[in-house]
Amino acid sequence: MSANTFDPTRSDTCTPSRAARELGLQRDEFDLAIQLGHVRTLPDDGGGGGRLVERAELDRLRAQDGFPDTFSDRVRTVGTADGAALMDVPAGRFTRLARLGLLVPVGFYVNRYRTVVWLYLAEELKRFAAAAENAHLLKGRTPETLRSQLTDGVDLRARNWRTRRLGCLLRQADNPWARAGAVAALLPPVEVADIVKDPYERARVNRCRPELPELALPGASSGHLAERITTAQDADEIEWLRSELATYVAEARGLSPATRTALRRPRPPRRPTARPIPPVARTITGAVRTPGGAAGPPDWGAELRRAAAAHVSEWPRTSPALPALPPTLRNHGTGPTAPRSTRRLRAWLRRRSPRPAEV
Repeated sequence: MSANTFDPTRSDTCTPSRAARELGLQRDEFDLAIQLGHVRTLPDDGGGGGRLVERAELDRLRAQDGFPDTFSDRVRTVGTADGAALMDVPAGRFTRLARLGLLVPVGFYVNRYRTVVWLYLAEELKRFAAAAENAHLLKGRTPETLRSQLTDGVDLRARNWRTRRLGCLLRQADNPWARAGAVAALLPPVEVADIVKDPYERARVNRCRPELPELALPGASSGHLAERITTAQDADEIEWLRSELATYVAEARGLSPATRTALRRPRPPRRPTARPIPPVARTITGAVRTPGGAAGPPDWGAELRRAAAAHVSEWPRTSPALPALPPTLRNHGTGPTAPRSTRRLRAWLRRRSPRPAEV
């Protein structure tokens, strides 16, 4: 085969899914290795916004001693029960140490009972238990200062997870806009809009904002819990993130300003035009015989004109003006009646005028 022939299996880069299969790892283990910095990645220039892994990086991982067991141990996670067993402490003491911030979670998920399950690196738990300065925390009575914090309801697990996740996102960011997007991912949208007031810069920050996979959870309640964990809640934490966001946006503005597009002028609204009313078709109620014998529609207008002419010939030319009737007489119909000829004309018109046909 020619050396110039394109072979897709010998590409210099591959997707994270392909890299995880080639290394014999689960996809979540490989993603965690990327977040922790154990695997170096490159941004995808194809516009998809993802990451790529070089073949040389896969060769470097395979060349490590004890691969893949040693690599799997570095990304193995455990829950509260397994973590307590690994440290040889009760589960309640393990939870108290995590709430005090002494054990930092690396991930979480919401189970079917809508309970947050925190995950910890097994390698970090082993190191914490093996350290001599932590022996008094694993055995015996908890110090009074720590017990008072627990009584006040302190729980630093979510905040420590956000701090750790921000460090992972900043490690993968390769430009100031990406770093600003990483900080904005942990802030409420109203705080981002308050710091980044320019709409073009805010749109650039939102495009660089990474998607947190923990938010892709089924169910509205689970999504609400995950959103509270992934969004800064404490006032001092929000203030620190706001300061970091303003710093990164100012740095990005100086290096590569946000692209501004010309605003389109809205078209003037079309003026409504009056539509002509279609003519109403004349209803034919009957047929009359013409002198020639052919049937045709009756000419009621001619009949009325002839009747009116006959009436006018009988009506007197002048008539004395009648005095105005009092309101009581008009209302009760006690005034003078119409002439006899008028009553005959009305009766004749009633006989000649048929009822209108129903359409």
